Amino acid sequence: MSEDTAAVTRIETPIYLKYNFTAGSAPARFLARIREGVLTGQRCPRCANVYIPPRGSCPACGVATEEEVVLPDKGTVQSFTVVAIPIPNNPIKPPFVIANLVLDGANLSFIHLMSECENSEVRIGQRVQAVWKPSSEWTHAMDNIRYFKSIDEPDVPIEKIGKLPLSGWEG
Repeated sequence: MSEDTAAVTRIETPIYLKYNFTAGSAPARFLARIREGVLTGQRCPRCANVYIPPRGSCPACGVATEEEVVLPDKGTVQSFTVVAIPIPNNPIKPPFVIANLVLDGANLSFIHLMSECENSEVRIGQRVQAVWKPSSEWTHAMDNIRYFKSIDEPDVPIEKIGKLPLSGWEG
């Protein structure tokens, strides 16, 4: 190497990946229903667990699922994280709460944003309900639900989360 050149020891290069997603039959039905403001899960024929969003097979048993279950937009916080680090290109500024939520009548959780609450007041077992965008803005996407907010119902004991009847927790 000459004195005019130096060894390259580090380089930063932005990488952009663009994905095209083709939904299978179960996710396509789910996305069509959420476009109508309806949340649907699927029930496993073997273990009877209901999960949302459906994938066409049970995540616990691996068997094909076909029975669809309409679910309410109310549920329970199973776990949560307070996000304190900015996420590149995310319009939501920290700190904010992302929670694993189990809808009434479902057994397995899905992840969504929580808002209209103090982050320090979010807790496992807390009852929540979806806050939807205006129906004129609905598309075939889970972000038709802006976020979930706390509702004035008794907390669900940890051991009962995901084991609720469709009617929900009665205290």
